[in-house]
Amino acid sequence: MADLFIIGEFNGVAATTSVSVGSQVMHMLTVIIVGLAMGSTVSIGNAVGAGNRKKAALSIGNTVTLFMALSLILTSVLILVVKPIVNAVSTPPEAVNGTVKYLTICFLGIPFITAYNIISSIFRGLGDSKSPMYFIAIACASNIILDYLFIGVLNMGPAGAALGTTLSQALSVAVSLLVILKRKLDVTLKKSDFKPQRPVMGKILKIGIPVSLQDGFIQISFILITAIANHRGLTDAAAVGIVEKIIGFVFLVPSSMLSAVSAIGAQNIGAGKPQRAVSTLKYAIIISSVFSVTVAVIVQFAANSAVSLFTDDSAVVISGGQYLKGYIWDCFFAGIHFSFSGYFCAAGKSGFSFLHNLLSIILVRIPGAYITSKMFASTLLPMGLSSAAGSLFSVIICAVILAVMLRKNKKIVIS
Repeated sequence: MADLFIIGEFNGVAATTSVSVGSQVMHMLTVIIVGLAMGSTVSIGNAVGAGNRKKAALSIGNTVTLFMALSLILTSVLILVVKPIVNAVSTPPEAVNGTVKYLTICFLGIPFITAYNIISSIFRGLGDSKSPMYFIAIACASNIILDYLFIGVLNMGPAGAALGTTLSQALSVAVSLLVILKRKLDVTLKKSDFKPQRPVMGKILKIGIPVSLQDGFIQISFILITAIANHRGLTDAAAVGIVEKIIGFVFLVPSSMLSAVSAIGAQNIGAGKPQRAVSTLKYAIIISSVFSVTVAVIVQFAANSAVSLFTDDSAVVISGGQYLKGYIWDCFFAGIHFSFSGYFCAAGKSGFSFLHNLLSIILVRIPGAYITSKMFASTLLPMGLSSAAGSLFSVIICAVILAVMLRKNKKIVIS
């Protein structure tokens, strides 16, 4: 959000669109990495819950080895295909050059993004979610300062936004590594723990890959929706990009339920207390729902004001306000299915998370966005509602799956 807000203060719609499109691609890659790291969180959480420190150490060591190798491969490949990626998302011609610069610099920072997320997954698996929050808070503060320097003072445009993001992520990783060195963790690591072991990596990937694919497909659907909006012109493209950033911020609470339920649920299942894992799911849904409904109601009266924080273009503000009023209801339904997905991951059934999201994207989200974009050319409101309809479809599937799971295990009840 800092990138988009600050670029809007110093540059025009084309630069804003470059950052919005580029950050959408980066967000997709980030959530894929986060999803894959979920396998580590659950594996470590299971071991900690069972009191098996040796197994926890193996999971941590293999996580580091696996993800750092993955990040280097991913960086090399993406640098080579940056231009095809920009063309694939139908970036408006005026924004192509800025988007290429933004993504090239961000792709070089993938090892830092990966390092932060694996460190966070390890801390969460050990039951500490506060430290990752402090690390990213440092990155956030430094990102804002660097953005004003690179975009405002040095006039570097989208490239400056990307450089600020990349350097701030590097700083958060450096701080987190310093904390690890100074703080004694509950788990002692040996060199042998970093040696790849098929059973350990197999469990991480078995849980992480479906979640990663799930999150990846969700982001691909967002990019396809952005591409649909891009065909409507620069104004709607900028509006959708800005709203995606606002939604990304609002989604912090609902999406965090996936990590919370996964970590707490995995520890309780590992400790032989599956009933508490179900209770965790119930309270996560309640917390997320209360938050989401409150925000959705407020947005109905403040949508245009929220969009205007990122641009002074009146046409973009009006289009963005329409889109946000519909899209915000996705926050409510997504919070529920994120909670379900967290429980499925904790139970070692992350494939269910992948299934409901895939069906939602194929049957509702993408077709709905395309059809409404054609039927309602003068407003983005129906396109926003189509995303909410997709999450509602996921909630229905998740409820059916959970009912079947609980029927098979009659010892567990929802109280």
